[in-house]
Amino acid sequence: MTTTENEPGMNNDAGAASPVDPTPNPHASAEEVAAALTDTKLAQVLYHDWEAETYDEKWSISFDERCIDYARGRFDAVPAARAAAAGSSASGASAAAAGSELPYGRAMELGCGTGFFLLNLMQSGVAEKGSVTDLSPGMVKVALRNAENLGLEVDGRVADAEKIPYDDNTFDLVVGHAVLHHIPDVEQALREVLRVLKPGGRFVFAGEPSTIGDFYARWMSRATWYLTTNLTKLAPLQSWRRPQEELDESSRAAALEAVVDIHTFDPDELAGIARSAGASSVQTATEEFAAAMLGWPVRTFEAAVPPGKLGWGWAGFAFGSWKRLTWLDENVLRKVVPPKFFYNVVVSGYKPS
Repeated sequence: MTTTENEPGMNNDAGAASPVDPTPNPHASAEEVAAALTDTKLAQVLYHDWEAETYDEKWSISFDERCIDYARGRFDAVPAARAAAAGSSASGASAAAAGSELPYGRAMELGCGTGFFLLNLMQSGVAEKGSVTDLSPGMVKVALRNAENLGLEVDGRVADAEKIPYDDNTFDLVVGHAVLHHIPDVEQALREVLRVLKPGGRFVFAGEPSTIGDFYARWMSRATWYLTTNLTKLAPLQSWRRPQEELDESSRAAALEAVVDIHTFDPDELAGIARSAGASSVQTATEEFAAAMLGWPVRTFEAAVPPGKLGWGWAGFAFGSWKRLTWLDENVLRKVVPPKFFYNVVVSGYKPS
């Protein structure tokens, strides 16, 4: 069951998703892109409306066991990291404490995209009911469609993260994946998260780029795009080249991406922002070092060649390699590489009781 109607106990302001919400704009013109270069929130809407219908394919998002396990791993990353640091005897107690909170009654995903994080967490038993919010009408539309296809009880609202259109003390849990780095005022957004959480409620934000990780990921992505789009100009490789109009559209999207990706985070600094917003028991974890070194070139290469060209064999190679490198990160490199060098940051905290 999914809905975009206002529900009892919610503010009925202009930010609520309803039949009169803005229509998704999946093909921004060059003029609109030019205007968005100096307006970050307009850029957020144009870029994510642009990406909404193809986002799941672009990022290999699914709602099956593969991504259910991935989402749950990100959700559990902070308590797992703390338990590991405390030793095996503390691990069982930590796991028991984490498990005692589940399932949360009602959860919200901030900056939901296509619903990847919340919908997969709901399937893993983390929450019973859900709400999806995003600044992009296109993303809310796709997230609700995904929820309906999965038979999950979810409502959706078009929402600015700095002014969340829900009443105080509404949610038991707020989650987000790769969203905080898009928000101009992160501390204000976290204040809003704490406002809509019930006392003692928890938030978990995963997939945030570290400052050092973002630096090497961008350089590898740019190099991969340049090599792929130039090598496929050669006659023997032209069947691997996407049509020029699609490459041009991707380039315009990339120009917007430079505007919508506002922040990178040092883990300790992100924890400090959460504490300044009023959160308690704030913890962070980082993940993906070797896995990111593979993941970003792979994703860029996939975006630069025609859809369907690579096939299931490639998908198996990419996912299998990522899993092996993730094992290396978690079992070997985490012991010798400083946390700030890993690509992803996870932050978790609670609303004081």
